[in-house]
Amino acid sequence: MQQDEIWGAEAARTYDTPGTGMFAPEVLEPAVERLAQLAKGGRVLEFAIGTGRVAVPLAQRNVPVAGIEYSPAMIAELRTKVDEATIPVVLGDMATATVPGTYSLVYLVYNTISNLLTQAGQVACFRNAASHLLPGGRFVIELWVPELRKLTPGQQAVVWQSEAGYIGLDTYDVLNQQVVSHHFHFGEGQKAELFRSPHRYIWPAELDLMGQLAGFELESRHADWNGAPFTAESRSHVSVYRLPG
Repeated sequence: MQQDEIWGAEAARTYDTPGTGMFAPEVLEPAVERLAQLAKGGRVLEFAIGTGRVAVPLAQRNVPVAGIEYSPAMIAELRTKVDEATIPVVLGDMATATVPGTYSLVYLVYNTISNLLTQAGQVACFRNAASHLLPGGRFVIELWVPELRKLTPGQQAVVWQSEAGYIGLDTYDVLNQQVVSHHFHFGEGQKAELFRSPHRYIWPAELDLMGQLAGFELESRHADWNGAPFTAESRSHVSVYRLPG
């Protein structure tokens, strides 16, 4: 029931650098905008806050933000950007750690709930979110859709990104609902750098049941932070769960 301590929340599925990928303005800004809207002026809590990719720009919008993070290295990097008074962070597992106070919004972005490698841990994460929320509060999850339709009989791996200098592929254990993401980075030479991260994949319907077990109702689901419709072809979703008011 622990997150990937090596890399933590900021890269559940990819390596990245500021200005590109998940740090690119066209990726980050819609997420920050949507979360600020959902907060409705209240306090927010980020599970697996990482280095503050989302929390720092939210705080810059005068949204009160706190966080939970499993990796001390991630918290140390966050502290180079903001101090404890600006964004307080509790060191611990997002499925069990508690933060003082109550919140109008808890959010968990960029696939990080899948870093909890058991169904029990993922259900506990929902319940932990509910325990921090005010009545009517929301829990927002950004998550990818498992690409099992791409697996032919006998095949275990799916290449989900291929570009100059980078290949990303997932290997699936469909019996145990586990996936390992492999990230290959290479240059002009003969050597490549490999990073692997394990995950437990979750179907949207299973995620909804986890929400129900924690007392949530699904309020909305879109394919991205801009509000695109979620369809059978969507590769990811942003799901908003709400506690009864």
